[in-house]
Amino acid sequence: MMMPEEIRDGLRDKLWSAADDLGWASLSDSERSRYYEKWTKDASIGGQLAHFMDPRKVRVYIKDSLIKPYERARLLASEPEIWRALEMTAPTEAVETFIKPHGCRLEDGRVICWGKSRDWKLVIMAVFERGKSRQEGRPFGAVLLETGKTPDEPTRSLVRDAATRLGIEKLAWLD
Repeated sequence: MMMPEEIRDGLRDKLWSAADDLGWASLSDSERSRYYEKWTKDASIGGQLAHFMDPRKVRVYIKDSLIKPYERARLLASEPEIWRALEMTAPTEAVETFIKPHGCRLEDGRVICWGKSRDWKLVIMAVFERGKSRQEGRPFGAVLLETGKTPDEPTRSLVRDAATRLGIEKLAWLD
């Protein structure tokens, strides 16, 4: 049986609101796991979903189909802040856009990527790789949305050093 849109959308809105209240981006993997478990067992969430799918697939559905899009949407919503953090004007058009991690290649070849600070290695390597994969490309900027993984100066210094060694011109945090 196909899940009615109003049920899916209602559950999505409920979970997205809960994720906002919980400060989802700053939760550890084990904390997130506890919430996935709680939501799976909750009759008003997992119970409803179990009417439309194998109950063993409910947790994966919550994680992959309801929460992952939440995280992507929150990263996209922060895009105006990304440009401010890099002291740039938002581009009117990108030559190429990326996800995992989010980013773009601008007309002049500059590559910018952004993501959660817990994924800092992935973000700066993506800037480097995407910037070097095309002759006209250049690794330019990375913005990390602080999720509690790089709040202290020694850690940020390490991240800055890695970005500098990779030729990334600008690195910024959104706290």
